[in-house]
Amino acid sequence: MKIKNLELKNNVFLAPMAGITDKAFREITKPFGPGLMYTEMVSGKGLHYKNKKTENLLDTTEAEKPIAAQIFGHEPDILSEIAVSAVEHGADLIDINMGCPAPKIVNNGDGSALSKNPELAGEIIKAVTSSVSVPVTVKFRKGWDENDISAVKMAEVAEKNGASLVTVHGRTRKEFYSGKADLDIIKAVKNAVSIPVIGNGDIIDGQTAKFMLDYTGCDGIMIGRGAQGNPWVFRDVLHYLETGEIPQPPTLKERADKMREHLDLIVKYKGEHIGIQEARKHMAWYIKGFKGGAKLRDEINKATSLKSMQEIIDSILEKYTEI
Repeated sequence: MKIKNLELKNNVFLAPMAGITDKAFREITKPFGPGLMYTEMVSGKGLHYKNKKTENLLDTTEAEKPIAAQIFGHEPDILSEIAVSAVEHGADLIDINMGCPAPKIVNNGDGSALSKNPELAGEIIKAVTSSVSVPVTVKFRKGWDENDISAVKMAEVAEKNGASLVTVHGRTRKEFYSGKADLDIIKAVKNAVSIPVIGNGDIIDGQTAKFMLDYTGCDGIMIGRGAQGNPWVFRDVLHYLETGEIPQPPTLKERADKMREHLDLIVKYKGEHIGIQEARKHMAWYIKGFKGGAKLRDEINKATSLKSMQEIIDSILEKYTEI
């Protein structure tokens, strides 16, 4: 797949997820084959005012390439400025978030709030595309609510102002992540614009990926929550799309080994104290579906050191024989 001048190996992407798709997550995921990965959301104002934590979100490695930086904000001049900075940090593509539903984002006029102001959205996109030579893409939702469906309009605005691709999450802001993604709106966007369209929402395996592609005619797919604790989903989707075959799920040992690897990376990049706190959610996702998993999740959430978390992971092969 090609986005402007950026050549990708395939059309299956890892979605940007705040607090989740950090360097450790991306490093774990990359070997399973996503064609493009994204940083966590990077605040325009945070980077503008040289906030160190915000700058750290742009810390990427050569092994992650191609890598997209996702930025958010509502001030065209600031977003154009930080887009340049993101490229200087190594980003191969700039994605503008216009779909985040979180109240603290929306209440500042960012994320999904921009779906209610297409004119400002267009100014932002134009400012960013004018400031960098790499592809600029836009991610947005179906709309604000069922009475305010804006995805087609947002896509047209994005194309008009120089965006090279749009990603559509088939839920409204009001829905957050409840219910089912609306594939008809993704299909409508695909029919409305000539730039590539990526479908996002409810893709958890090869079958759901193929259905999304076939039903909507979209050019690619983006996997978010389906990748939490499950980097194998990219291997499975790519294999299914190529062969129609469903691969064997990872063994218990493979899961435990990947948990150890992921845990070590989180602690390596964030230190033991913060790393263990952040690792808890990831480790809990890896064991989703385990019989007796509630007790194991309780142990994970009480772990306070690298050693104690490692011991819990080591115990999995002793206590559990099936998922």
